Amino acid sequence: MCSNWPLAALITVLITMFLASLSLLATPTQAADRDRIGAFLNITGFDVALDSIALSAGRAPGMLGVPDDQFGYDWQRLSREVFDTTVMRTLAEDILEATLSDSALSHAAGFYATDLGQRLVTAENASHMDADRTGKQQSGREIVAGWLSDGAPRLEIIKRMNMAVSSAESSVRALQEIQIRFLLAADAAGVIKLRVDAKGLRSLMKQQEGEMRRSVQQSALAGAAFTYQGFTDAEIEQYAVALEQPEMKLVYELLNAVQYEIMANRFEVLATRMAELHPSQDI
Repeated sequence: MCSNWPLAALITVLITMFLASLSLLATPTQAADRDRIGAFLNITGFDVALDSIALSAGRAPGMLGVPDDQFGYDWQRLSREVFDTTVMRTLAEDILEATLSDSALSHAAGFYATDLGQRLVTAENASHMDADRTGKQQSGREIVAGWLSDGAPRLEIIKRMNMAVSSAESSVRALQEIQIRFLLAADAAGVIKLRVDAKGLRSLMKQQEGEMRRSVQQSALAGAAFTYQGFTDAEIEQYAVALEQPEMKLVYELLNAVQYEIMANRFEVLATRMAELHPSQDI
């Protein structure tokens, strides 16, 4: 059974999937030890952010032009194996143990250990694990529309907070690499047959970069509007100020890089393992 999806349409689906997972780099002077890293993941909520990557696995068949229900239990088994939370957390700990400085860890953990920090983590964890990604985005967009209509100052505070943790430019570059690695791995495994090579893929994505950047910004804004609706403007501004501190920015650059690398790694593995489940697809 062959898919006739044009590549541009496939990339649009990939964008939709990976935007849902966008959320969370440092030069180590003295690396943090393994036990402290485990505690750091928990107090910051990054462990739950990693777990939430698995929620995207169910959309992978559709991205390759295969009906979501074609594999039944085999697909559920495979996605559980590839996106095993223990595996993903171990990968994160391996990278952070080699790269996260003890001082940066202490700085970030100190903020998230506060009352406001823990309330923020609770809200972020709930948002990460909300399986209704479409509903969350829709609700967030409605909230943003209300801010625009009312001229609410909260809109600029949220934009400031989002900019502190990740720029749209870096998110787009990471998103493109994840997509390319997934498609090339699926092609190499014989799961799909790409009609263009890696250079052609990159060229097509370059053409769509402006649209992708706008999508990243809109998705991040809607996601934050939904996630932080239980907080006051003053609390969100306090969070933005904390995120703008140089050491915190280094932590988030590292966490973003770790999350993107784990996503790319797991989807490469998934693409290879999908060859066990179905015949080649022509895309």
